[in-house]
Amino acid sequence: MILYHTSKIKVECPDTAHSRNNLDFGKGFYLTSIREQAVRYGYRFKRINEPAWLNEYELCDDLDDWNILRFNEYDEDWLDYVMKCRTTDNDDDYDMVIGGIANDKVITTLDLYFSNLIDKSTALGRLKFEKPNIQYCIRSERMIKECLSYIKSEEL
Repeated sequence: MILYHTSKIKVECPDTAHSRNNLDFGKGFYLTSIREQAVRYGYRFKRINEPAWLNEYELCDDLDDWNILRFNEYDEDWLDYVMKCRTTDNDDDYDMVIGGIANDKVITTLDLYFSNLIDKSTALGRLKFEKPNIQYCIRSERMIKECLSYIKSEEL
């Protein structure tokens, strides 16, 4: 499977060390299988006169022996997990987490929920109309080294 990561630099040797804490699925190397999503994200850098690079990788097909958590929709489990990751240093042992990305509209809902301005039911009601984009968060260095192969980088 081809995956994309957008950055201000070429990322030929990805790792988790350069990740920020408290992201949607915790600290890890974030990718997407949707090229257009990655390109759109890259233009956030371009708008502030920063370079933008679309980095392309191959993810191995055999992932049966890895500890992977997958969310197929914005549901209560996804919301609880994102809240946990964004508010604490998540220490679970998933090698990879796959699920919807918190885009701008989703972030607004999350902010209201995290601030206790709306309850969980209201937050989930707002999220059910959102079509999830997809993000893959590889959280283990071993999985990056064994399952992810750099293909190329393209300046946007």
